[in-house]
Amino acid sequence: MAEERNLDLIQVTERVEPPVCKLGDYGKYLYQEEKREKSTRKQRTGEVKGIRLGFNISSHDLETKVNLAEKFLKKGGRIRIELRLVGREKALPGFAREKVEKFIEILGNKLPIKTERELKREPRGFTMIISKK
Repeated sequence: MAEERNLDLIQVTERVEPPVCKLGDYGKYLYQEEKREKSTRKQRTGEVKGIRLGFNISSHDLETKVNLAEKFLKKGGRIRIELRLVGREKALPGFAREKVEKFIEILGNKLPIKTERELKREPRGFTMIISKK
């Protein structure tokens, strides 16, 4: 039948007895399979978005950043929270740590979060990575 119609005999699966086959253009079939594989690879799992907090960030600005983080976490992404310390700010790491902890507390009240990397002191400030549970 395939030769009569100038088509190829394509084996769909060999797991069953008898094997399942269909008539069609083999080149087109390979293209569709490749396209299907690419679409499954493009999923956005594991994407990390950075949110930078300032040392003197106000409570309203903190709420705005929390809302942005909440939207991104609901899409399934991860967030890197950064608080950069410059100049004399480096002398007050406790105050900076409180700002990040307050951000986490407010965000934790809105949705459950999971800490992927604990709050870590780095030469230029603090960083932390979180995701949605």
